[in-house]
Amino acid sequence: MSQQLNRRILLAARPHGDPKVSDFDVTEVPVPVPGDGQVLIRNVLVSLDPYNRIIMGNANSDQPPIEIGDPMFGFTIAVVEQSNNPAFAVGDHVGSMSGWQDYALSDGSDLRPIDPKTAPLSANLGVLGMTGLTAWVGLTKIIEPKPGGTLLVTAAAGAVGSAATQIGKLRGYRVVGVAGGPEKSRHLLEDLGLDAAVDYKAPDFAAQLARAVPDGIDTVYENVGASMVVALLPHLNLRAQIAVGGVMSAITATKSPGGPDRLPDLMRAVLYKDLTIRGFSVPDYFDSYPELLAELAPAVADGKVRYAEHFVEGLEAIPAAFQDMFHGRVTGKMIAKIAKIA
Repeated sequence: MSQQLNRRILLAARPHGDPKVSDFDVTEVPVPVPGDGQVLIRNVLVSLDPYNRIIMGNANSDQPPIEIGDPMFGFTIAVVEQSNNPAFAVGDHVGSMSGWQDYALSDGSDLRPIDPKTAPLSANLGVLGMTGLTAWVGLTKIIEPKPGGTLLVTAAAGAVGSAATQIGKLRGYRVVGVAGGPEKSRHLLEDLGLDAAVDYKAPDFAAQLARAVPDGIDTVYENVGASMVVALLPHLNLRAQIAVGGVMSAITATKSPGGPDRLPDLMRAVLYKDLTIRGFSVPDYFDSYPELLAELAPAVADGKVRYAEHFVEGLEAIPAAFQDMFHGRVTGKMIAKIAKIA
């Protein structure tokens, strides 16, 4: 095993705007050897998330970036290759935070056992992973659930957005999704089973939105940013709630956007419509993960929760494929298959 090589993707440069292939280095180092109490894991699936762009630096975020030359962080699904830890056996499947690489060492404290018989392994990076937790926290811990009302989800064809739509359906909302392009609108209606879909790229976007929410909007799961919120303001009902799970449209921005200042419109709506707007940091809610699994795992097993996945083949393909996330070319959860799943 010590003669094998571990491929790793490192941060080579801080991006300016969208990430580029040249912002990464793919390197090889010897596979590490586990010491006392440690396990050696082999990653088979790697999660690709907007958060990866944030930690690269020069992003519109207060999150500290990693250093140039550091390995890229990421959630993974792995198989235990060697174990000096009685809690883990060779062949066990685990969830880890070991990043964009083939192998990693762990003392076990950061590993989450996974039963591959309960759901596809990839679901544990998506709707049953941190992606699902982000959506679940926003609709469970951040706002007061309003079953029977209308839930509108922006970027609804994305990983977090699609998870939010399914949680909304489970909770009894009428769910409306906003996404870009006719194919994504079809996906929302036919594949995810939403009640209505709105194409924000369409010339008649405003008319589509009005038709989709004839009784107004009670709850919003927001993933996009200020421009989308402004479009929703006229349709928000009294005491509507907005959970802000992301600002994808501004994630690479380093200065305020041009154009008219719509903040007064937002503040007026907050005042006269008695709106609640709350953001959150998912790591603050990691201890809620068992609650998420208790609700969603049975629903996934029963087929009540639908989800889409966008797979990338091979570790070396990650730097080029990662760019697609910022150009609207990804539907569902983006995952890299970097090894054969035993």
